[in-house]
Amino acid sequence: MERTPDGAVLVAVNVGQIRHVAYHERDITTGIYKEPVAGRVATHGVNIDGDDQADRQVHGGPDRAAYAYAEADLTWWSEQIGRPVPPGSMGENLTTAGLDVTGALVGERWRVGTVLFEVSSPRVPCFKLGLRMENGRFQQRFAAAGRPGAYLRIVEHGALAAGDPITVVHRPDHDVTVAMIAEAYHADRSLVPLLLVAPELTWAWREWAIAHSDGVTRS
Repeated sequence: MERTPDGAVLVAVNVGQIRHVAYHERDITTGIYKEPVAGRVATHGVNIDGDDQADRQVHGGPDRAAYAYAEADLTWWSEQIGRPVPPGSMGENLTTAGLDVTGALVGERWRVGTVLFEVSSPRVPCFKLGLRMENGRFQQRFAAAGRPGAYLRIVEHGALAAGDPITVVHRPDHDVTVAMIAEAYHADRSLVPLLLVAPELTWAWREWAIAHSDGVTRS
């Protein structure tokens, strides 16, 4: 059953090409510098047109073709750090409003424009997020905040643009959210066995959950 959360809308589409930047006297590559683009943007392969990722081992690929982050969470971060945090600041491709990104179920599907996305997993921050935010400890702050955003698979290709409504077209019959996975990884290992009930869990997260389920008990 399709449903559009009240006012759920795509605020911005953000893309970025790979850059070379200095980090601790080293030259590194990163695609985290995303900026909003105007007009309707198509998807192809495992990317939104104009976007790229530097390290495909931890970013990009079929299970992380796009990354969504809520405008409300950007506003929260702005209040926390005392400066504007505009769309694209977290390296997200889709800045959303009116949609519970953190509470999204693994396997939940969203129609945005003519693109069909499926929620796959939370973002686990790396040092490049701290580089983007000009704060060497931001990686730790991001993990502790419980606002991970959601990586997305592209199920059906199409095109999308800022202002498009977001329709939730499918919610699976389990309660494994991206927030639960992030909480299990960063803070509460007792949650790990619960992740395995989601058939849409990525192969990498399933392998991790199996490896960390041994000896876990819940009160």
